[in-house]
Amino acid sequence: MMHHRVVRLFVAISALALLTGPVWADDAGSHGAHMPTGAQVGEVNFPTSCSPDTQRRFSQAVWTLHSFWYEEALKEFTAVTEAEPSCAMGYWGIAMSQWYPLWFTPTPAMLKAGAAAVAKGLAVPPATERERAYLDAIGRFYWNSDTLDHRTRALAYTQAMQALYERYPDDREAGVFYALALNATWPPTDKSYANLKQAAAILEHLWAEQPNHPGVVHYLIHSYDVPALAPQGLAAARRYAAIAPAVPHAQHMPSHIFTRLGLWQESIESNLIGHRAAAAYATQTYGPGGYDQETVHTLDYLAYAYLQTAQDRAAKGVVEKLDTLRTGASPNLPIAYALAAIPARYALDRGDWPAAAALTPVAVEFPWERFPWAAAMTSFTRALGAARVGDLDAARTEIAKLQGLKDNLVQAKNDYWANQVEVQRLGAAAIMAQVQSDGTRALELSRAAAELEASMDKHPATPGAVLPARELLADLLLERKNAVGALQEYRAVLRTDPNRFRSVLGAARAAKLAGDDVAARGTYRQLIELCVKADTERPELAEARRFVAQ
Repeated sequence: MMHHRVVRLFVAISALALLTGPVWADDAGSHGAHMPTGAQVGEVNFPTSCSPDTQRRFSQAVWTLHSFWYEEALKEFTAVTEAEPSCAMGYWGIAMSQWYPLWFTPTPAMLKAGAAAVAKGLAVPPATERERAYLDAIGRFYWNSDTLDHRTRALAYTQAMQALYERYPDDREAGVFYALALNATWPPTDKSYANLKQAAAILEHLWAEQPNHPGVVHYLIHSYDVPALAPQGLAAARRYAAIAPAVPHAQHMPSHIFTRLGLWQESIESNLIGHRAAAAYATQTYGPGGYDQETVHTLDYLAYAYLQTAQDRAAKGVVEKLDTLRTGASPNLPIAYALAAIPARYALDRGDWPAAAALTPVAVEFPWERFPWAAAMTSFTRALGAARVGDLDAARTEIAKLQGLKDNLVQAKNDYWANQVEVQRLGAAAIMAQVQSDGTRALELSRAAAELEASMDKHPATPGAVLPARELLADLLLERKNAVGALQEYRAVLRTDPNRFRSVLGAARAAKLAGDDVAARGTYRQLIELCVKADTERPELAEARRFVAQ
């Protein structure tokens, strides 16, 4: 299934290489692409009225699209239209490749390109009513983008895909794309997970029929990427990478479930492979030091997993890797989040308050003003660090910045990220109150932060908060010697974020303070087992070993 735009990409590394630690893509050399085989592409059964040769090209492009490799899918669908300009569904594919439904809203240029592709497809015109329905559906997303907001148009597309799915019940691809639309329009404040459950029900049925379909397995992982549903996604997570071994996102995607379940070593291995594939692709695309969203997205998940297992030297290597980035894809949400979160995590998860207070943005040039919620992570980290080291003026300055960033997001009607920044502002203000000996106010602010954060889920492009608000609340309760309250909050964190180092440690300390040595010993032992691959002797691990040895 090789076509004229062959991608050269490193994807295969041995199990031995995984065990020897992180080896970055620029250490590994260049290897040929592992393009999908005919059998793999055959898992995508999306018949069109186009010629047999074009149909094969089209099936490969859809196969690629299902793994969110939008850049390559766009090339492949464009090749379809160049080979057969009368293939209306090729233009549908171009329009689908301009919208990244779970990542970020399209730019004006992407909206223009998507709308133009729909118009070309309809002008061909489509050979069947079914094909016209597909073009009409994606057209709902692009039409009137100058007057209708993104969510309204995304819901219109979802409704059109529902109608298409119900009209053509034997069209499995209609079910797959409808399920993705349900995932994309699930509001993160909906704790009933209605959209996600409906999508999962459709996909589970299709998975029984098509066990190696990349979109089915991929979108199942997204459907289950919430704490309450994550255990149901483990089978899909452990299957997806083998289905699309050439695709960087497919190698990384299982770690969404691994992260939700605290399976850190599996997450590390998944993201090492994913990062190396992504970095090789970005280097080839943009040159030395090149990066794209997948390059840094995998690093964010990788740093998070390393820090939960006290592999601090490896985590530092991830931070240092950011300094080698030079040029890359157009700025977007996953890139902004990862560039801001990785250094923040490195300071906060290790409790390095001087480093947190002095945190500066990464060296790579980036338009932070376009992503105020990402800039907020730096201010949040600096505020916590400054308060903890006693620099209250600096802490006040950063808290004021958080308020300003939140106000900007409110003005832009970006309620989700405005609330995320408000969680950070409340948390930073709570620490300020604590160091000023106003414990009552500290707990009020911290509890408000925890409750606000609990009312919404994380964005699909993130592994989790740089510091969970409920964990911060538990820390404050422990500082105030409220062992029972602290233990309750740490356990609440561990129900949604299993095996987080700081919460396991906090739960052990709270149990010890409460005089429950059995629970403390068991929890300290859990911390030790969590860090069997630690490359740093954290004082907390020495503390755990001393208590267990008593």
